[in-house]
Amino acid sequence: MEKLGATPIRTRTERMAYIAKLEGVELCYVRGRLAVQALEGIDFELARRELVAITGPSGCGKSTLLNVISAVDRADAGRVEVCGQDLRLATDTQLTLLRRRRIGVVFQDFQLMPNLTAAENVALPLALDGKTDPERVKELLNRVGLSLRATHYPSELSGGEQQRVAVARALVHRPDLVVADEPTGNLDSANGSYVLELLEDLRLEEGAALVLATHDTEVAASADRIVSLRDGRIVSAES
Repeated sequence: MEKLGATPIRTRTERMAYIAKLEGVELCYVRGRLAVQALEGIDFELARRELVAITGPSGCGKSTLLNVISAVDRADAGRVEVCGQDLRLATDTQLTLLRRRRIGVVFQDFQLMPNLTAAENVALPLALDGKTDPERVKELLNRVGLSLRATHYPSELSGGEQQRVAVARALVHRPDLVVADEPTGNLDSANGSYVLELLEDLRLEEGAALVLATHDTEVAASADRIVSLRDGRIVSAES
């Protein structure tokens, strides 16, 4: 029997074709008495191992689109399928497990736990799922160049180091999908380039798909595809 939230049976080729697919997605926020159409008629696909950059002016819907893809926000209308699961049919518990086990998120403002060390922050997604993997944590901290900072707290780390911890945390559970909201926005050019290269290297090595929102044209240029938003609509998609 098919589980609640699972997609209809598809061929192997169809299942492997994409990690996320949105069809006719609409989302409206209510602010006081004002209704804001954040997303309108969004059709979007993200292939496995693909890197897609979402661009557009502030307030165009980039972060909202990432929230829908990462199962944080529910669409008001349309179909959203992520990691083979139809999010319209998923319960809140199923969405939580999807985010915890299949999706990694890199936040612009890092969002590290201040009372946890770098190593403990990286291990957090595993701990929330009742798992431990100290070798994986050690491997990633070494990969991001922070093996000597493992026992340091966020307040003892620079902005670039905090973002590298955030990248390691997003990858520790080997997600199928990594979502990054302005991952270089709070960093200087040197650290920004390092973080971007790190995400790209780890994406290819780990096999995850990556979708990121950015204002940076150089960051966008490194993507396999650029999707531009304006007023909640996709206005262009370039390879």
